[in-house]
Amino acid sequence: MRYLPLTDADRAAMLEVIGASGVDQLFVDVPEAARLEEPLDLPPHQGEIEVSRALEALAARNRPAAGGVSFLGAGAYRHHVPAAVDSLIQRGEFLTSYTPYQPEISQGTLQYLFEFQTQVALVTGMEIANASLYDGASAAAEAVLMARRIARGRPGVLLSGGLHPHWAETVATFLRFSEAALERAPLDPAGADDLAARITEETACVVVQNPDVFGHLRDLSALAEACRAKGALLIVCVAEPVSLGAVEPPGAMGADIVAGEGQGIGNGLNFGGPYLGLLATRERLVRQMPGRVSGETVDAEGRRGYVLTLSAREQHIRREKATSNICTNSGLCALAFTIHLALLGEAGLKRLALINHHRAVTLADRLGAIARVEVLNETFFNELTVRLPLPAAPLVEDLAGRGIFAGVPGSRLWPGEAGAERLLILAATEMNTGEEIETLARALEGALA
Repeated sequence: MRYLPLTDADRAAMLEVIGASGVDQLFVDVPEAARLEEPLDLPPHQGEIEVSRALEALAARNRPAAGGVSFLGAGAYRHHVPAAVDSLIQRGEFLTSYTPYQPEISQGTLQYLFEFQTQVALVTGMEIANASLYDGASAAAEAVLMARRIARGRPGVLLSGGLHPHWAETVATFLRFSEAALERAPLDPAGADDLAARITEETACVVVQNPDVFGHLRDLSALAEACRAKGALLIVCVAEPVSLGAVEPPGAMGADIVAGEGQGIGNGLNFGGPYLGLLATRERLVRQMPGRVSGETVDAEGRRGYVLTLSAREQHIRREKATSNICTNSGLCALAFTIHLALLGEAGLKRLALINHHRAVTLADRLGAIARVEVLNETFFNELTVRLPLPAAPLVEDLAGRGIFAGVPGSRLWPGEAGAERLLILAATEMNTGEEIETLARALEGALA
């Protein structure tokens, strides 16, 4: 009864207060077809010790990326996180703070959010950023909703074939009950989809990822011009934030909105979360940006202080005027991002990015030397795609059993898509050594022999 403390007498008293004859009366509005006819097939209740043992046994089945030679990527990247990051974010004043409902007494929180926003704006080449969103996928979806508010009356949303499929599905889910006309360009492992030709006067926005899910890097300047010519907005998604230390930032190529995933800086893989979404834009569009913006000001005595400059959510303003229903930002993850990037500095981020690229070049050269392995990328940052002569998924499973995480098979991201089963996406970061690259290559050579 520890977790279900109510007695029959308690339940009877509660039903009497609300005037219900029995528990069944509480569910009269639920259609019969939606009601369970028998209990769910779940294990019976157990004591705390037994539950702990069961959960520990499940946890022991996990294979963490650090437990082997790992070339996993495709939207979540293993980078070194300095010990100082975890040490600082675990301070009580950071770890226990939730959200600045009373900004005037949350100066520390507002200050690091202000610094986070400044960092994101600088690395993306944009003019202003918000205080973070939940993750990259929802940031992309929020960017699309933002673009549709700006481009009133235009239903068209065009997604690149190189956009991560999970991000594309999230966008589709957000738009499911809207009047948007969602168009997805075909799957494009070669990185050559011609999005400009698909833009019309009905297009509200074009969503492209750089580097894309296959690792291709593109100059988006011409696409940005094509968007402007048709009155559409260009949304650039960044799944690997470390790339911004070496790659031309989206803002410099003409992006109107940048949506990104910040996990790669300051945050571990964490079995898929929590992560943090990045969103940056042009100052002229800031009124339609979701989330919150921390701003710098001075108090009555002329001292520097911080405020919530924008917080256009339904909790603060009339619901019909809100730009988002986001209830908070990923504060602690954003702080980790801020601390790590501050430790790196501009020169350190550039050096880290170049190390990542060098590792990927080494990987591409070595894999390209293997018979019947085709490297699809001419350009890349730290991630690339190869085409194998046989389905990638069984091979990946076999190598994982030997402690080598060879990458993400295309069939996992695009199940049932023709040709995807032979694609393998691999990422190399500063955590990968030359010896690990050689270990992977020799394992692939043996498997394909």
